[in-house]
Order: sequence, then structure tokens, then C-alpha cells
Amino acid sequence: MEVLFARCSGLDVHKRSVVACVRIQHDDGQIEVSRKRFGTTTKELWSLADWLVSLNVTQVAMESTGVYWKPVYNILHPALDVWVVNARHLRQVPGRKTDESDAEWIAKLMSYGLLERSFIPEESQRDLRDLTRYRTRLKQEKSSAANRLHKILEDANIKLTSVATSIQGVSARLMLEALIADEQSPEEMAQLAQKRMRSKIPQLIDALTGQVREHHRFMLQELLYQLDSLNQRIEALDQRIAELTEPHADLMERLDAITGVGPRTVEVILAEIGPSVDSWPSAKKLAAWACVCPGNHESAGKRKSGKRRKGQKWLVSALVEAAWAASRTKDTYLAAQFHRLRARRGPKRAAMAVAHSILTIVYHLLDDPTRTFDDLGGDFLLKRNKEQEQRRAVKTLQTLGFDVALTPVAA
Repeated sequence: MEVLFARCSGLDVHKRSVVACVRIQHDDGQIEVSRKRFGTTTKELWSLADWLVSLNVTQVAMESTGVYWKPVYNILHPALDVWVVNARHLRQVPGRKTDESDAEWIAKLMSYGLLERSFIPEESQRDLRDLTRYRTRLKQEKSSAANRLHKILEDANIKLTSVATSIQGVSARLMLEALIADEQSPEEMAQLAQKRMRSKIPQLIDALTGQVREHHRFMLQELLYQLDSLNQRIEALDQRIAELTEPHADLMERLDAITGVGPRTVEVILAEIGPSVDSWPSAKKLAAWACVCPGNHESAGKRKSGKRRKGQKWLVSALVEAAWAASRTKDTYLAAQFHRLRARRGPKRAAMAVAHSILTIVYHLLDDPTRTFDDLGGDFLLKRNKEQEQRRAVKTLQTLGFDVALTPVAA
């Protein structure tokens, strides 16, 4: 097997230590292997970098073990070509597994070019990733707090959520504060309804009549404090993300024009993919990296499970959310694609297929800065197979007992 990297190193990274193995193949074919263990403090990692540079190492490979690869990458990246690879590609041969043998195995695979490097974005994009992912977590916590609020109200025989559309709305908030204060009757609390909620005052009176105890008031107050705190943190993150994405305002505007895609989805796309797609040669490669395409498992001429891989959950969740939003639009290509696939494959698979289409559109918009999104229309699929759709419609009407004669309409 041909050696691609004559001087390379494999790192077995742990929380407190890093085992480095340097593999050097000389011109006469002799292989020299050196191993050394280092700590994971910044001072120790500088010593690791100096040792690798002193041996004229060109490439360094390590597996992406949780977050422990990040300190190593931060120190080695400026001086060396560091490859972070998927742990699935580094499965050690069974038996005799030690840290030293793991590092040597990584170095051996690296020397023969059998590893594929993971996409590691620039530092500014990694910062944006941290912000968008943290915001997503906070929104999930906010949903959990709202669900707890609903449970406390049900335990107190308060059916406010059966009348109010949102328990976090203005009217609901005023009524919750009145419940906590315990100074007003259900009739008086119902009068706190705002705007369209005032048409539901009779239902609100019944819904606000319950058995609220001191324990319920304490829990409601704590949950409102939590929701207010989460709203403040989310607002601060929104402002910080807006500052970091301001240089890409034009690009964000073009992406925001995609059916179903909103400003928050655009921010996630920029954080996970970046403002360019130079790291992926085609839209198919990007879809495979994002794990929105079917799996490929074929053996002996038989296609087996096509289940997609579990990988880029942050980007996938944002794209699927945009796909569901696109499915509710009128006279758009993505909505027509969703309803066409839902009849045969079910709603979840249809949503994933639309997410795949959205990512393909994103790829081409990022690849060509001069392109803009132009929706094909809800009738595109019908017009593309016009004769087939015509025969199908005629056959359906004939099955229902009609004699059909088609007359073309003048343009």
C-alpha cells in the first residue's frame, strides 16, 4: 500500500492525557515509531507541539472524543495540519488495546491516507455555533418550563390552557399574576383579557374557577421567574448573534427568501455550514454530511435498510422545522412536494425529503452569490409530467362513470 504521508502522528486524546505516536518512513523503507505521553494543560500541549515540530511532522490525526479534542486542536492547529476524524473510522483491531496501540493505529491509518477529516470551521464560525446551539437549548428549557406551568394549573383545577391559545401571552400572564396574588374573583380575573381574548370572557370565568392552594401559587411564581429569566437570556443571545451575522446581511436576505425558512433558521445555517460551501464539492456531499439523505446499504445486489445516519442534529432540526413551515404554505413547490410524498411515505419522511430540498437550495445560493431563490410554483410537478397527469385524471373520471372529452384552452 502506498504511503501518502511519510511523517505523520496519531493522537489518542483523553481528559487528562494525550498519547502521541509519530510514524516516520525513511527513504530506504525503514519505519521509525516514537511514542510519548503528555498532559492536557496548555503548557503540556505546547510541549507536544514543540516535540512534533522538532520531528518535522506534517500531519496530525486524532479522533473527535467529546470536547477533549478542542484544547489539543487550539494549540496544534497554528503550527501543524491537524485532522479531526470520526471515531467510527478508527475502530481498533480487537485485542491488545492500549492508549499507545490506539495512537499507533491512528498514525498508521493516517500514513496510508485511510482517514477522512471532519469539517472544522473557522474560529468566528465556531463562536456563532456556540451561540445558536445555546439558544436552542434555552428555547427547549423554555418549552419545558411552560409545560410544567400547564401541569401546575391542571393540578389546581385551572383550565386556562383550554381557552387561551398561548399560556405565555399577555392576557394569560395577567391572569396568572392575579392567581398568584389571590386578590380577585374569577369574574374579575376574566376581565383582564386583552383584545380578541375578550370574546372568551364567559369561558375564562369557568376556566379560572378552581382550587388554587398556597403551594400552587408558589410554584406558579417560581415558573414565571424562570420563564422571565430564560426570555432575557434568549434576547441577549439574539442581540449577540445579530452582531456576528451583520456582515452577511445580503446573504441572509437571500436565504430568508426560501419557502419555510425564517431568520432563526438562516442563523443556524450560517453557524453550521458557514457563508461558503467550499468544503463540499456538491450538494449531495453536503446533504450526506448533514445527514438529511437516505442511508446507503447494499449487499449481494439487495438494497437493505435506507435509514439515514444520526449526525448533524442542530442543522437537521432547523431544516425539518423549516420543512414543516413550508408544508403549510400555499401554491409553492416545497408544499406540493411535501403533500405528494406524504400520501405514499408518511408525513415524517416527507418532511425530511423537503428538508433535503431546502438544503440543496441553500447550497446553490451559497455557491453562487448572484443567484436568488425563485419558487417553481405548486403546479411545477404537474406541468413537468403533463401527459401522464392528463391520462391519470381522465382515467379517474372514467372510473367514476363519466365520459370525458378534452378540449385544450387557448393560450
